[in-house]
Amino acid sequence: MQTAEHLYETTLPLANGTGTLPAVGFGTLIRDPVAARKAIRVALETGFRHLDCAELYRNEDVVGQAMREAFDAGTVKREDLFVTTKLWNNNHRPERVGPALEASLKRLQLDYVDGYLVHTPYAFRPGDEQYPTDEDGQPAYDREVTLVETWRAMERLVDEGKCRFIGLSDIRLERLKEIVAVARIMPAVVQVECHPYLPEWELLEFCQAHGIVLLAFAPLGHGMEPRVTDDPVIKAIAHRLGRTPAQVALAWAVQRGGAFLTTSTNPEHIRENFAISPLPEDAMQEMRSGIETTFRLNAVVDTGVPGFVPKAG
Repeated sequence: MQTAEHLYETTLPLANGTGTLPAVGFGTLIRDPVAARKAIRVALETGFRHLDCAELYRNEDVVGQAMREAFDAGTVKREDLFVTTKLWNNNHRPERVGPALEASLKRLQLDYVDGYLVHTPYAFRPGDEQYPTDEDGQPAYDREVTLVETWRAMERLVDEGKCRFIGLSDIRLERLKEIVAVARIMPAVVQVECHPYLPEWELLEFCQAHGIVLLAFAPLGHGMEPRVTDDPVIKAIAHRLGRTPAQVALAWAVQRGGAFLTTSTNPEHIRENFAISPLPEDAMQEMRSGIETTFRLNAVVDTGVPGFVPKAG
């Protein structure tokens, strides 16, 4: 990891020598298209160079428009921007993986993405429904495809030059180990819920041992209860250092060797979440030993159904 004086300049090396990942990223899960377009433009103008997208979010076209506007305005060049999107659960069968990425590329108005992730390790019934259900109203899982088969199809996309790296999302350590054991092309990134109330130390250590970047979503707890930014340890450190609790939590995420994604439509918060600087070592130790709350906010790792993504209706 190359850590800079300003943590927003930190980059992390990717497996297979495919370059580096900006540790500070901007998530595009914003339902309102007008708000999303504005927020992405502000993020790029602020200095974010890592955008995280997904087929599931149903707004890749909006992200594409915002990026195109930024390219045309000279805010950023395509080669300086790191763009990731994700394969949704209903496209896990190998013959559906390539077409799914092609559709995402068309919506994003790009020739390639930097990263393509398996959104969850759960395969849903193939088809046009993002959330197919069985007769009991439960997720209709596809038992005729394995995660390894899906991964093999992902590897072929790298061979074809459609993406620079591939990775996994919303996955527990045990399933990750299954892929690492058989991968021809190693996962470069694993994206999971991770914050001071869910530090995922064992997963982080495994990822670092195998050259995999742990990319945290909801690094501030998604504004849900119990609120990470209300934690007394974090608030005390923030007060002592003259920073906001959010800046303390985000700096912690990078300094321990990971990357993170934040999402906001508020320009002030977008800039605040970008302008982070290193914490003193005693503050890092204080957070590790002094924070007692443990809480998972999103059950997607157990069901394949993301808890933070509103269903289209």
